[in-house]
Amino acid sequence: MIIAVDFDGTIVEHKYPSIGKEKPFAVDTLRQLAAEGNKLILWTVRHGETLDEALEWCSKRGLEFYAVNSNYPAGSLFAERRSASPKIEADVFIDDHNLGGLPDWGEIYQRIGGEHHHHHHHGRAYRWLKKLLG
Repeated sequence: MIIAVDFDGTIVEHKYPSIGKEKPFAVDTLRQLAAEGNKLILWTVRHGETLDEALEWCSKRGLEFYAVNSNYPAGSLFAERRSASPKIEADVFIDDHNLGGLPDWGEIYQRIGGEHHHHHHHGRAYRWLKKLLG
């Protein structure tokens, strides 16, 4: 699955242009989703220096993105072909501007993680979710 995720107000509390405190379990959840084979795209209004700071913050915590504000990895053939519309394709957008607000990360994982389309509640992903939800 392609998962586009916002930074400010979603991975961290809204303190833009500073970086707020991490939202509980945001990084762990995203790392788990990536480990399950999902492609994470960072989808943010940040650019230039503030974007670099956010990427560095994530990277220090072991969170790497497939692409940033684009469907194509940096340096790929298509990355430079900026289309007129910045709309990106993703299966899921995780964003605090969601109607109803941002669910907590445990609930987000419950909805999209654990490869739950396999209908089995065994294994690592389920144990991980139980840990997350306490």
